[in-house]
Amino acid sequence: MLHCPENLSANVSLLPTNFQPYKVGGWSPAVAYKNLSLRRQRHPKALSDDDQQDKESHPLPTYKWRLVISYDGTRYSGWQYQQSIPTVQCKVEEALTRITKLERKHLCLVGAGRTDAGVHAWGQVAHFVTPFNYECLEGFHRALNGGLPPDIRIREISSVLPEFHARFSVKSKTYNYKIYNDAVMDPIQRHYVYHSNYKLNPTAMKDAANYFVGKHDFSAFANASHNDGIPNPVKNILRFHVNEMGPLLQIEVEGSGFLYKQVRNMVAIMLQVGREAVPAEIVPMILESRDRKELAKYTLAVPPHGLCLFGVKYNDDHFNIPSATSFGMHHTITKCKLPFY
Repeated sequence: MLHCPENLSANVSLLPTNFQPYKVGGWSPAVAYKNLSLRRQRHPKALSDDDQQDKESHPLPTYKWRLVISYDGTRYSGWQYQQSIPTVQCKVEEALTRITKLERKHLCLVGAGRTDAGVHAWGQVAHFVTPFNYECLEGFHRALNGGLPPDIRIREISSVLPEFHARFSVKSKTYNYKIYNDAVMDPIQRHYVYHSNYKLNPTAMKDAANYFVGKHDFSAFANASHNDGIPNPVKNILRFHVNEMGPLLQIEVEGSGFLYKQVRNMVAIMLQVGREAVPAEIVPMILESRDRKELAKYTLAVPPHGLCLFGVKYNDDHFNIPSATSFGMHHTITKCKLPFY
């Protein structure tokens, strides 16, 4: 039987099947605040805003859900929540709040990557928690997309194990950067592709990309960030490809993680190599310097609109849970209701 608190709407079609308001296995807002306060006392500077909100501030059992999100970042100031500024996380949290009737602090929504203003995503991953279970996710999925603006869509919803964390469980991330290399820009792609009217040498760019592959200290390719303090600058680049598709060059890089603006800075020096302004061998020299000022001698970061978070990989063990998954639903017409004339 469905137990509804007073503040829930009368339409119960989207409510969970075994709703226990604000209490499952001993979880409650008071317990959550107490645990969160203890974590802040132990690590006062270690957590960012969304990590302080999350960081498992609730004891198990709760139900954890994974979202795969696609968005056009043109109108947004990045992914991460900011007061009074439109971000993707804000919009997703607003839709979740309307459907679940939970407050933002109880949803604990966390994304895998904090994309910057103007950056797009095809495979952003986020998780949130509820103190109740959804056995069927198709209606929830449909309602969630219905509450989002048209430039944000939830591609997939699934349940995950409690140990899963959208940010800290990441094995690798893949980013794409698109460059339109022609004298005249295609106006249809102007919000998603960077225009270079200099004739580029893809072979030289591929040579430069190979120098990035492997484990390196990327301090020289990272801009200072006030959010992360001093993150580990050593990252492992698993692959770095330059794909030619007519006038379009798609740069695809997969790595264990990336520093702030690292991808855009790597693409920037590759553009200088492609223009034959500098040789490909400049890459290892800049890497060895570990100094951001060394890169600044040759280039600045490329604009954000050509960048897209394409996908995030995790260990399959986090998904071995017998529950529903929703990839969306197609509508079909079984009978024509229009009269024939």
